[in-house]
Amino acid sequence: MEYLIITPLASVIFAITLITSLLAFYNQNLYGKMMLHPYTVSRGHQIYTIFTSGLIHKDMMHLMFNMLSYYFFAFRLEQQMGHWQFAVLYIVSLILSDMPSVIKHKENYSYYSLGASGAISAVIFGAILYSPLDRMGILILPILIPAYVFGILYLVYCSYASKYARDNINHDAHLYGALSGLMITILLNPAVLPQFIQQISGAIQSLLH
Repeated sequence: MEYLIITPLASVIFAITLITSLLAFYNQNLYGKMMLHPYTVSRGHQIYTIFTSGLIHKDMMHLMFNMLSYYFFAFRLEQQMGHWQFAVLYIVSLILSDMPSVIKHKENYSYYSLGASGAISAVIFGAILYSPLDRMGILILPILIPAYVFGILYLVYCSYASKYARDNINHDAHLYGALSGLMITILLNPAVLPQFIQQISGAIQSLLH
């Protein structure tokens, strides 16, 4: 209940994504209608799936991983940047992160995409802008590094994977979601960029002295 009062929009998005994902697991008709199909969307049909595809997930593991990532960053980010600002960040990034996939796969009839990874990448990178010195890592690796270093490595990896990986993961959504998160956070709160730079430069100077 405390989360719902302090961070209402992050809470609502979290609940809706959980509910729609679980419903889709047991309703193949709903699952099919909500998935993003670039071939269809690029021809002006089922445009809504650019949004609804971010409300469902491939399986329980996919859902749990995304919601755990969301939980760690979204609630604090809404407190830092504001309620409506958080909603704009999430929804716009969800849409923008899918657009490269629509363009890239518009002639590939067999390609489908789903998941909130693009919007969650945006949330993570918005959080990095506010707290670049926080320690971050990957669940499977017990190594924590500064958030801004994690962000750089993440962007490099996603850029490489989007070109060369063949693992059925939409790395384009991760990459463009992260970039959308950076852009939208700065547009909504321009002061966050000089604060970000100041925090990193201060940390570097303390290491040199």
